[in-house]
Amino acid sequence: MNEVFRKFAHTTSEAVGSSGTFIVALAAIVAWVMLGPYFHYSDTWQLVINTATTIVTFLMVFLIQNTQNRDAKAIHLKLDELIRSVEGARNRLVDLENLSDKELARLQQEFQRLREGSDDEEVVKSENEKTALETNAK
Repeated sequence: MNEVFRKFAHTTSEAVGSSGTFIVALAAIVAWVMLGPYFHYSDTWQLVINTATTIVTFLMVFLIQNTQNRDAKAIHLKLDELIRSVEGARNRLVDLENLSDKELARLQQEFQRLREGSDDEEVVKSENEKTALETNAK
C-alpha cells in the first residue's frame, strides 16, 4: 500500500506542478467567474468554488508532504554518504535528523565556537603569511 501511495503521490505531484495543470486551474477559475452572472452570484455558485478548492487543497497537503518527506530523506542519505566518505569528517554527524532538539542545539553551539575560533585562526594565519611574504621580499 505504501509503494502504491508513493508512486501515486510522486506522479500526482509531477502532474500538478506542471504549467498545464496551472492553465487548467486558471481556466476553471475564469469559467467559474464568467458563470457568476448566469447564476446571479448565488450562494450555490460560491459554494461550488469554495468546496472544490477546499477538497483539492486538503488532498494536496498530503501528497505534497509525502513528496517533501521523501526528498528530505534522500538528501539526508546523500549528505550522510558524503560525510562518511570524506576522510577527517566526523561520522557522528551522520543521521543528525534523529537527534533531539537539545542535542542539535549543543552541536550548533559547538559549530558556532569552531566558526568563531576559525575566524581568529584565519586572521592570525593571514597576518603570518603577510609577514612571511614581506620578509621574503626584503
